[in-house]
Amino acid sequence: MSEAMLSKVRKLLAQAEDPACTPAESAAFTAKATELIARYGVDRALLAARDPTTDPVGDRVLDVVAPYARDKVGLLAAVAEPLRCRCVRRRQGNGFALHLFGFASDLERVDLLFTSLLVQAAHGLAATEVPADDHPAAFRRSWLAGFAEVVGGRLWAAESAAASESGAPSMALVLVDRSDRVQRRLTEEYPRLRTAPPRRLGGTGFGSGAEAGQRANLGGRDLGGAAADRRLGR
Repeated sequence: MSEAMLSKVRKLLAQAEDPACTPAESAAFTAKATELIARYGVDRALLAARDPTTDPVGDRVLDVVAPYARDKVGLLAAVAEPLRCRCVRRRQGNGFALHLFGFASDLERVDLLFTSLLVQAAHGLAATEVPADDHPAAFRRSWLAGFAEVVGGRLWAAESAAASESGAPSMALVLVDRSDRVQRRLTEEYPRLRTAPPRRLGGTGFGSGAEAGQRANLGGRDLGGAAADRRLGR
């Protein structure tokens, strides 16, 4: 992502997080940052359609560690899929290695957003009281599920809007082709991949996590250090 774009996004998020901002002003700044991230993805897709060397299909591995490693994986999937990336979960020690596939620009967006959202989730959980009649771990897992679901929905909406507003008649075909190429790359690497069964969560934190997901900044601010930013408090 260009430094000019990063600078714009960081300034918008700094304004959104200013305590002097009203909730309406903060929401407006956050929405603009999200719009810029989505527009950047569309611009790179159109450029790559003309010159494939500018944005090759690639992959990278992210380490996700305990606590709540499986729940962090769910958040990563919620970020990756709207941004046209795919991820494969591999067990590794007390966590997972997430093998991400996508175009270079989209992988960059996913890594940036995921790092930011993990920190935001950690702050949100720390500020949320666990009900006396609920198990803390179960509550936090369901909270994270709600957070991830809402964040994913917001990202789908932003990406769809950016594609619609691009003005390029072939935009839909370009994005379908990119998704197909990413899927082919994944299949080449994992020809016998199996789908994991859905999880059943028993905690009562889903609604609270969903509300936090509505407030989350989606501009991908760099919050300092991949290893530190991929952890959540117990």
